[in-house]
Amino acid sequence: MDEIARRHRLSFSSDSRSQGMLAQMEWEGNRIFLLKPMLYMNRSGGSVSALANFYKISASEILIAHDELDFEPGVVKLKVGGGHGGHNGLRDIAEKLGSSEFTRIRIGIGHPGNRDEVVNYVLARPTAQDNDVLQSTIEKVVGYFPIIIEGSLQEAMNALH
Repeated sequence: MDEIARRHRLSFSSDSRSQGMLAQMEWEGNRIFLLKPMLYMNRSGGSVSALANFYKISASEILIAHDELDFEPGVVKLKVGGGHGGHNGLRDIAEKLGSSEFTRIRIGIGHPGNRDEVVNYVLARPTAQDNDVLQSTIEKVVGYFPIIIEGSLQEAMNALH
């Protein structure tokens, strides 16, 4: 969200309704909201659903960017709908929206190799090498943001996968 905001010269402000940081922009006559929930990740569905309910945004109009343990750093997949795959943030968003038919940008962060180390791994800063890969990946993904919000998901999928 920060990279999208930077490229479009947007600034975030606190939004008490969604308990998050919110930025807005116009894109071809449509209002686009960038939301960074300020709740625990496992409860981010409250932020997303509050914003969606207030502005009458359907689940199919929502794009969630999230980390993906099952992909190596730098791997990106775009997916529409589906399960939460054990991701507690996605689980909460789907529960609060009453639907899992939102689009996801899954950005690989790798796996620590041991299930017991997952919590510490996702909360820790990435290594310098992984951070460089992730920054490059985020820049690439943000470059396809216009294509994604215009609804050309297949084109974006082909380019990102």
